[in-house]
Amino acid sequence: MAGRMVVGSAALAALVRPASAPDPTGGHRVLPVVPELTGLLPHRGLRRGSTVAVTTGQPRRSGGTSLVLALLAEASRAGSWCAVVGVPTFGAGAAAEAGIALDRLALVPRPGPEWPTVVAALIDGVDVVVTAVPHAVSAPVADRLAARARQRGCVLVPYGHWAGADVTLQVVRGVWAGLGPGRGRLRRREVTVSARGRGAAARPKEITMWLPGDGSTRIIPRSASTVGSRPAGLTVVGP
Repeated sequence: MAGRMVVGSAALAALVRPASAPDPTGGHRVLPVVPELTGLLPHRGLRRGSTVAVTTGQPRRSGGTSLVLALLAEASRAGSWCAVVGVPTFGAGAAAEAGIALDRLALVPRPGPEWPTVVAALIDGVDVVVTAVPHAVSAPVADRLAARARQRGCVLVPYGHWAGADVTLQVVRGVWAGLGPGRGRLRRREVTVSARGRGAAARPKEITMWLPGDGSTRIIPRSASTVGSRPAGLTVVGP
């Protein structure tokens, strides 16, 4: 079953109205995330009204899309609606494997010049809105969308550079696993994710985790003595 492909403002309005209806998660101010990511977020989850950016890094194949999937999975499983705007390569199959409920996922792969209008409409009725950041987005437009998310209780997840985000996540290192000597295939990647932000998220942090995740991993606090050489945070190690 594929996520809902949204084309045109009329279809978008029809989607947002039912998505805005009361749901079991509506009263929760913090949406859940996978355990590995809780240590990177100041409220140990996605606080409604916040902006949590995922930067793509250089090169762009830095694991940002996998990080977005991991960020959405628990909230979606708990009943939240999610939307992804401006990411035509976002795969419904990969989303399903990550645990995202496709019947509560809206995809707007190519919003075109109406990008701010599309994102604003989704903010009004969807719990979590992921959007690729156009190169031409201006600071006033970005500020208006972030303010709208705060007012509506939506979690805005810009995918790309976004000044002023409450928290910015980035995959800074990664090593693939699954290949043996002359055989096998790439199955998952061990990545180091950094977090920086403002307010409660001002102190930089790092975790190392598997993407896709591994339910058998354990989370071990990193020693505070590492501050200066690399940000303090958490490490996820295998069993």
